[in-house]
Amino acid sequence: MRRGTALLGVAALLAVLAGCSPGQEPTAEEWTRRYQEAITAHGGEMAEYNPVVTEFDPEDTRTSLALETLGLEEGDAEAFGVSMSMMNTQAYAIAAVLPAQGREEAVEEALQDYVDRQRSSFEFYLPDQYQVAQDARLETLEGGTVLLVMCQDADQVLEAIRSDLEADG
Repeated sequence: MRRGTALLGVAALLAVLAGCSPGQEPTAEEWTRRYQEAITAHGGEMAEYNPVVTEFDPEDTRTSLALETLGLEEGDAEAFGVSMSMMNTQAYAIAAVLPAQGREEAVEEALQDYVDRQRSSFEFYLPDQYQVAQDARLETLEGGTVLLVMCQDADQVLEAIRSDLEADG
């Protein structure tokens, strides 16, 4: 009996150290860490060149430009991770967003509007990038994360990120 109690105690301690208590939802900080790790792990070479942005920082031009380009504002998200090309010659963006309470629809619409703008932008400009934009995936995962994947092999990247995020959840 004592051994079982000790094992449960160790399991609870490990869960706390991992950032989640048993039976509790992950914190915004935990979601941010998960988003950053999953996008970095599965975003390929583009994620290496476009590091994952995870916090609103009006002083950081890259951060504010990335979020503005996606149509997201500070109050829209509890947590997020975004890696995207700021060059107008590449249709590349991976964004995982945990919308703030009541902002779910606004986040989905902003990301869909971004995809639509990219499609329109590349339609007569760069056929290969237009196809990347056409193949973009936007889904809401279990737990409420809104996930946008616009890159080569979008289906596989989306599945890999989804698997990472849902395995941790």
